[in-house]
Amino acid sequence: MTQQLSLDKKRLLACLPQIARQHLHEDVKDLRYLGGGSYGRAFRARLAGGGQVVLKAYRVPGMHEKEAFQLKLLAEHTRVSMPRVLFLHTDESTAVLGMSLIAGKNVLNPLFLLKNKSLRAAFAKDVVDGVLDLHSVRGEQYGDAQQPSHTRWLEYYRENKVEEALTGLKRLVGEGRFNSKQYDTIQRGTECFDRFAEEPEHPVLIHGDLNIMNIMADPRTFRLTGFIDPCDTMWADREYDLFQLQNMWGNRFGLYERYRSNCTLSPHCDLKIAYYGAVNEGLAYLHSGMKFEPWHRLWDSRLRAQIARYSI
Repeated sequence: MTQQLSLDKKRLLACLPQIARQHLHEDVKDLRYLGGGSYGRAFRARLAGGGQVVLKAYRVPGMHEKEAFQLKLLAEHTRVSMPRVLFLHTDESTAVLGMSLIAGKNVLNPLFLLKNKSLRAAFAKDVVDGVLDLHSVRGEQYGDAQQPSHTRWLEYYRENKVEEALTGLKRLVGEGRFNSKQYDTIQRGTECFDRFAEEPEHPVLIHGDLNIMNIMADPRTFRLTGFIDPCDTMWADREYDLFQLQNMWGNRFGLYERYRSNCTLSPHCDLKIAYYGAVNEGLAYLHSGMKFEPWHRLWDSRLRAQIARYSI
């Protein structure tokens, strides 16, 4: 596992006000936990001067610097609001990014499922328009947003994603910490992906983690208010950004379908997306030590369905 920092909530509630005061020169009047995922925990801080900011602590050292770079890059290339970087803080036990607060609630909130068809359609259009802004930006090479290194996407993806996932998950299967059937699905999916995946025409800028947890909307009007929490921003195959639109209950809002109606995708895009999703969940577990079993089962099921289509 990657070296990790403590994300103990009680400790963060005690130290984050001091960190905010050090960088923003204001006292924190109130600090509330917003949520967290594989790599970090975010808190909303109300400042003495009346403003509000987000303080995000990270499990993996250096990830706050990486996310700060990604936020600035993405904000330059999409009409959708992104958090503005306010400060970076690093000490021996804590890595923190301070950023502006995006209004609204994340769309994982089940209340959004009750919105009517027209509101869901308008929301999907706004999301996809923002994603297409990013995907219209071309790069020269594939890879990490800061240091792209490869002229071919499939070569980069296999070397930097697939090999790590297969090696690490095989070890966890041997330790009894990962489902062997799910690992077998990824192995079979790799055979299918290697046979049918196409090389993209050119690298594009992708958000990298645009699942509904990282899409913010006004809970009353259901209008898009912003994108947050890039995790794996890259110069990549644009279809690598699409599996997240189906993650959790993204399908209920028709995000992938809306994107597909705007663009011509590769003939085997559904297979690629299912494979990207399954490998991503495995890598998230390897990097963070946290496993969200429902998402593993979701992508295992989707990948098995695609493998069955290709009789492999």
